[in-house]
Amino acid sequence: MATAEGIVEIKGLRKRFGTNEVLKGIDLSVKQGEVIAIIGKSGSGKSTLLRCINGLEQFNEGSLTVDGNPLLHGDKAAMRTLRQRVGMIFQGFNLFPHLSVGRNVMLAPTLVKKRDTAAATEQARALLARVGLAEKFDARPDELSGGQQQRVAIARALAMEPAVLLCDEITSALDPELVGEVLRVVESLAVEGMTLMMVTHEMSFARKVSDRLVFMHAGRIHEIGPPEQIFSNPQTPELRQFLSSITD
Repeated sequence: MATAEGIVEIKGLRKRFGTNEVLKGIDLSVKQGEVIAIIGKSGSGKSTLLRCINGLEQFNEGSLTVDGNPLLHGDKAAMRTLRQRVGMIFQGFNLFPHLSVGRNVMLAPTLVKKRDTAAATEQARALLARVGLAEKFDARPDELSGGQQQRVAIARALAMEPAVLLCDEITSALDPELVGEVLRVVESLAVEGMTLMMVTHEMSFARKVSDRLVFMHAGRIHEIGPPEQIFSNPQTPELRQFLSSITD
């Protein structure tokens, strides 16, 4: 378990794509049960930061640990351990179209955790009930709305019992009327004490559920603090400009 250190510890993280440095020395500590919302303009490095945390992107410098486990790209066992502790939900739902909803949720626990079918089925049914889709166990993904598919993706991420859940713009591909049903599920996870790191454009939601907001600008953490401070008392012209651009 994480000790006095955060459940996620990021120190001096740098990431380059060719000559373009996208992350320019990120330092961030996230406590267990904390909800962090990462905001900022497109291209500020928000999604790249999340993809580094779960090992999808290989960073160039710095260190990153989750639940005390360091991310070591050259070490397959270490990467496997880390990925079991980090759940990620993407903009696209990434469900397997040929599998039922229930099988999508059961797949990783049976393959990775070697959970038997009966236990995996029971867990999948419980998780689908938790996201309000108990009756959809045997449905195919293409029979569901976008909001329902994203809720299945949340259930699938939770099936691995992650220590940290990363959400990357999970409502941006949804029609406006479907956004609320997904955000309600995320809010319930926050209330239950799940450690959440989410990149979002839903500012009122970020303000409501997050413990701290991280404002990223040009590859750096520009400001960080409680939502009230970030929204009511921005310290830098960059944050003031960003906030005015989203409220105009």
